[in-house]
Amino acid sequence: MGGFFGTVSEMPCIADLFYGTDYQSHLGTRRGGLATFSEEKGFYRSIHNLENTYFRTRFESELDRFVGNSGIGIISDTDAQPLLMNSHLGRFAIVTVAKINNLEELAHQMLSEGMHLSEFSSGKINPTELVALLIIKGKNYREGIENVFNNVKGSCSLLLLTEDGVIAARDKWGRTPIVVGQKDGAMAVTSESTAFPNLGYETVRYMGPGEIIRIHKDGYETLREPNEEMQICSFLWVYYGFPTSCYEGRNAEAMRNECGCVMGREDQADVDFACGIPDSGIGMAAGYAEGHGIPYRRAISKYTPTWPRSFMPANQNMRNLVAKMKLIPNKEILLDKRVLFCDDSIVRGTQLRDSAKELKQLGAKEVHMRIACPPLLYGCPFVNFSASKSELELITRRIIQDFEGDMNKNVEAYATTDSPEYQRMVDEIAKRLDLDSLKFSKLETLIEAIGLPKCKVCTHCFDGSSFHTLK
Repeated sequence: MGGFFGTVSEMPCIADLFYGTDYQSHLGTRRGGLATFSEEKGFYRSIHNLENTYFRTRFESELDRFVGNSGIGIISDTDAQPLLMNSHLGRFAIVTVAKINNLEELAHQMLSEGMHLSEFSSGKINPTELVALLIIKGKNYREGIENVFNNVKGSCSLLLLTEDGVIAARDKWGRTPIVVGQKDGAMAVTSESTAFPNLGYETVRYMGPGEIIRIHKDGYETLREPNEEMQICSFLWVYYGFPTSCYEGRNAEAMRNECGCVMGREDQADVDFACGIPDSGIGMAAGYAEGHGIPYRRAISKYTPTWPRSFMPANQNMRNLVAKMKLIPNKEILLDKRVLFCDDSIVRGTQLRDSAKELKQLGAKEVHMRIACPPLLYGCPFVNFSASKSELELITRRIIQDFEGDMNKNVEAYATTDSPEYQRMVDEIAKRLDLDSLKFSKLETLIEAIGLPKCKVCTHCFDGSSFHTLK
């Protein structure tokens, strides 16, 4: 994933830009970058590797180099950004939150047209440069961004820092969000509304799919009206959205709480208390405890001083180790108890299997698991949600492979809530993970808690239903 922040202000913008970008840290761990524009000194840009440290520690020492009243910043899990471009449209800096499935195809097309690609990230094509070249092919910024919408298969939201304000463009199907904020003498745009309150901004609106705006210090102008159709990623609310952020007017933590409450009311589990797996399982567990009429207890705590992020190392084995190191079980609370844990999702299942085994070794009488979303059955072609290279990395597909001899056979039946195939798959997951019981939220519950019509929410990873696959 990734998250960005941009602002235009009457005053020097670096403080808002620095802290606003830092509030995107939960969305990425590889690269961070800032760019500012000053009429006197022009553009200044800096990019740092974040794989072994934090955004703040990389940029604090050079903040006095960023001058000007407008700027953009990003924390990215993909390529090095921002990039600086000089073209017939003018000079600009660009950041993107994108998943481009036809990257090689577009690069070949560019090269055949006599254009060149100079930026590489880890020896590969830099997708942000590719997007910039698509923009430059337009007669103006709007037409150039529409080139991006019309050519990229996947998704691409972006910010452009120009000599005349910041241009924000939300991807064609609205899979990733952009929120607009305002305070006296300043406007801002961001992936996460969490960035606004402590900086004094009020949320003005949520940009629509395919919408393009340009912000100035005292307002914004619309360069392209939004599309009617939308396919916003449901995993914003389930997992990678920060609890205090809102998307399409719906708060992430409130949604998680409601999902848990509904499951708690419907569930028949006889347990002593509920506990959330930090961090994204906490909201659901609090709701479950309320709905089920049982206490909430912190049987697992997150050790944040040195282990805040489990997805920092590039190696999966190291990520698993970090995930284990940062979550510390409390034996005194677990001992002789029937414990129900809530978590956001099950992807591979490796970490959860090891955790269940350890919890029972520490004295838990029973370990039950409730998951905030339906089973993951399809890889995501639209946003960089997971580093999975194959659908066989999903525990659901491995089980289907074992049952059917083909991981792609009868998948629709396994995706249908409460079908015989679905229940058999869930029972097998519980068995392999050594859980006393396992249940997933129903897709209908998820959609109702988000509060949008299903046709406006992408649920492809659960049911393969997106009618805009790879567009």
